Amino acid sequence: MSNPYPIIGLEVHIQLKTETKAFCRCQNVYGGIPNTRVCQLCLGMPGALPVINEEVVNSAIMAGLSFNCSIRKVTKFDRKNYMYPDLPKGYQISQHDQPLAVNGFLEIEMEEQLESKKIRINRIHMEEDAGKLIHLERDGAAACSLIDYNRSGIPLLEIVTEPDIQSSQEAIYFLQKLRSIVQYLGVCDGNLEKGSMRCDANISIREENSDRLGTKTEIKNMNSFKAIKEALDYEVMRQRKLIEQGEKVSQETRRWDEVSGKTIFMRSKEKAQDYRYFPEPDLLPLAIEQSWIDAIKKNIPELPAERKERFMVDYHLSGYDANRLVEVKPLGDYFEKAAKSYNNYKKLANWILGELLHHLGEENIGIEESPVSPSALIELLKLIDQDIISVKIAKNIFEQMFKTSQSAVVLVQNSGFTQISNEKEIDGIIKMVLKDNPDTVQDFVSGKEKAIHFLVGQVMRHTKGRAQPDMVLNLIKERITKI
Repeated sequence: MSNPYPIIGLEVHIQLKTETKAFCRCQNVYGGIPNTRVCQLCLGMPGALPVINEEVVNSAIMAGLSFNCSIRKVTKFDRKNYMYPDLPKGYQISQHDQPLAVNGFLEIEMEEQLESKKIRINRIHMEEDAGKLIHLERDGAAACSLIDYNRSGIPLLEIVTEPDIQSSQEAIYFLQKLRSIVQYLGVCDGNLEKGSMRCDANISIREENSDRLGTKTEIKNMNSFKAIKEALDYEVMRQRKLIEQGEKVSQETRRWDEVSGKTIFMRSKEKAQDYRYFPEPDLLPLAIEQSWIDAIKKNIPELPAERKERFMVDYHLSGYDANRLVEVKPLGDYFEKAAKSYNNYKKLANWILGELLHHLGEENIGIEESPVSPSALIELLKLIDQDIISVKIAKNIFEQMFKTSQSAVVLVQNSGFTQISNEKEIDGIIKMVLKDNPDTVQDFVSGKEKAIHFLVGQVMRHTKGRAQPDMVLNLIKERITKI
């Protein structure tokens, strides 16, 4: 095989943020005491009949339109039959041959090539979630499994791409954009760690200039972007190695194991006929009038691409900064709240994308949980603008703000870290630095202009970063000319 390359298709499940479950009136809320948000339908009791949640259909239509799909005027639900402990009915209500939305696409920005790429979406369909299995161990060995049916019946959308993705990085770009859109729509929070957004991947290797797809494997159990990228990279490497050795790739389902950094065999890959799909007899086909679609289309909120353009126009941000700010909706909201009372937008964006995201990442918390509010950040930036503190001091103050939730003004007052702006006080330190470093002074006089930066650094060290660097630079030049 000459120059083989990977072919990847994704199956993404998103949990919808409806008030109730897909086919019953049980609360659709994450977590809670196990098996308390259930009813006869959730538990698969005989005679319990499903009723379609209109909010689920509205969310599905809105997502389909946002992903450039065509919405079917007639759609239906089907039974996907399989036996598993977390599926009490013995089947899942899903959609098989008449999904709600078809033939869509997403454009992803390829930073490396400075261009975009279209990833086709085969279908978007509605279905219900299964329960959750909790496996317990004793002395390092499997002891028993418990089942929590709170998740049973929670509404899902499954978004299935065509095999248009050719690298793990392309997959991440697609998933990040998909997550961003569903967050902006308000239909899903996109939290991979909590399982409200889950991704399976189908991977095969194809020879260049060939129309034939290789044998594919399905990868499951990837609960972060990092895990998805590592799992895809590993599986591509594993399949290439098998092909190079003259061995066959088996069609199978594998799971990602973060501890070993490998994909591990789970079972042979199922086929559609294995599920014995047939129309759900307890639910009538659903007719989607054009007026219904039009009404939802009018209420689609501003999406990430539109917000990015607005940020570039209204706040004069670069495409890169605007893209990073709008990718996660709460981050863009944070910026806009701060921008209402602070008009140095570039400086504001730098602090949010720099210091704030750095500390959030270290603490592994989201922007919604930030101990530094937009107004608190603005208070700090205004202290810099007023030359009360330097940028270096501000970064130290910000770290304390993040740890204590105290205001910048209080922390500056308590620490005594105000900036020294008294020229006489700084001049005395400059005299001492010049006296202690005659060789460096001579280097500067001889034309080595970079030497002065060492002298500025020495003054900043003696003042513990409290002096204004520009003032120090000018005073040193002025003092040297008098020598």
